[in-house]
Amino acid sequence: MEVKNPQAGGESPLATACNLSELVNYQKDSIVSRALVSKKTGTLTIFAFDEGQGLSEHTAPFDAMVQVLEGEVEVTISGKSHRLGGGQMIIMPANEPHALKALGRFKMLLTMIRS
Repeated sequence: MEVKNPQAGGESPLATACNLSELVNYQKDSIVSRALVSKKTGTLTIFAFDEGQGLSEHTAPFDAMVQVLEGEVEVTISGKSHRLGGGQMIIMPANEPHALKALGRFKMLLTMIRS
């Protein structure tokens, strides 16, 4: 798995109406991410996962919301599996082990709130 964060030009989505799904593109056998907002208080990052790609189990010190924009993903939190599709979301509690696996190509918006 290779995680790529393209530094391609383009305008910032700040104060601009846009389609979230169009802000990042799929790449074969990769996970692509683009930070939309990165502040001390939290982050907004959009991801595009190719089919079969995922993030292995880990923990984070902050609550995080996964909002699926398109496709399907399996999110496992503390050993419990959740299957999500476009338009659905789940909150991963701080300090709980979690993992993600793309069931097909999928895009998500990850919102982390630091406290």
